[in-house]
Amino acid sequence: MSTVLRNYLLITASYWAFTVTDGAIRMLVVLYFHRLGYTPLDIAFLFLFYEVFGIVTNLLGGWLASRIGLNVTLHLGMAMQVAALLMLTVPDARLTVPWVMAAQALSGIAKDLSKMSAKAGVRLMLPADAGGRLFRWVAVLTGSKNALKGFGFFLGGWLLAVAGFRQALLMLAGALALALAFSLALLPRGMGRSPAKTGFSRLFSRSGRINRLAAARFFLFGARDVWFVVGLPVYLAAQLDWSAARVGALLAAWIIGYGVIQGLAPKLLRHHPDARTARRLVGVLLLVPTGMALSLGAGLAPVSTLLVGLASFALVFALNSAVHSFLVLEWSAHEEAAVNVGFYYMANAGGRLTGTVLSGWAYQQWGLIGCLWWSAAFLLVAGWLTGRLSRAEPATAPV
Repeated sequence: MSTVLRNYLLITASYWAFTVTDGAIRMLVVLYFHRLGYTPLDIAFLFLFYEVFGIVTNLLGGWLASRIGLNVTLHLGMAMQVAALLMLTVPDARLTVPWVMAAQALSGIAKDLSKMSAKAGVRLMLPADAGGRLFRWVAVLTGSKNALKGFGFFLGGWLLAVAGFRQALLMLAGALALALAFSLALLPRGMGRSPAKTGFSRLFSRSGRINRLAAARFFLFGARDVWFVVGLPVYLAAQLDWSAARVGALLAAWIIGYGVIQGLAPKLLRHHPDARTARRLVGVLLLVPTGMALSLGAGLAPVSTLLVGLASFALVFALNSAVHSFLVLEWSAHEEAAVNVGFYYMANAGGRLTGTVLSGWAYQQWGLIGCLWWSAAFLLVAGWLTGRLSRAEPATAPV
């Protein structure tokens, strides 16, 4: 096995271990604090700092990695997640809202340090012209991450049922600590560290197309979360009378399926993607929330409409996300990879946060149909931004 492939597998395995705990801790917190009598709004606020600190971490994480190395930021993220898991093992009397929000803030920082480190690390392992292999490796890393996060949802619920809240957290912390120890021992030191000291002026990308791609990513992920995060589960529970278990199973299955499609993106697209690919995919994706909104407004069968819409959205959105994740790395020189990826995923986190907040407000004002029209509006903006990229980009050859 080559050194490059070995390091890729080590990074991917470390990221896998982290991702399972990331999905599990979210499900554990939601279900356990619901048992304690917290309202849905209280539970939502528990995750506020998780998203807010993710934005800050993405902005600063790339700069930090360029100074101390991607392997250090990866391991720092894993260690912080272990600490976040252990913070929640205190007695119920100490599980106050501020304490849990602090633990979730730590988990949010850990998640984005690990994600930025893993994805930028893949860029550093391959030469600048390794477009086809880079796309395959990024697709596998990203797709498997989302599939395993969905598995983490199932694992968190199962561990809560069979082991209890604190035992589940201790088991997750122990497993992640073991993965951290292996990664510390085997990954090369100094990976991703820039030979020149990177100043604060480099926190933001200097590349115009990276900036526009990041802006498109903001609206792309906002378009997903504006109907998926709050509007959809509330609609299923309140309007269709689905149980919490049934809603959770559907969302987990959607995330797993979405991750599998991302991992298969190179085979499904069958060509070297470029900005034109992203533009076409946004155009197709725009048809999904638009069609769902029109169908629900016309009184067509809501369950069938939602299931077909979810499957269609998962397919096209996963391909679009995979292409985006590839482009930000292909357009980044090795010495700029960490900074560009950090800046890019800051926009990603900002889109998620905006979509989440807007989802609750739009559903309260106009119901799920209103959320879907907001999604379509976000996709129009994402398509316009991606179109500006594709007009400026030369054609690329097939893989």
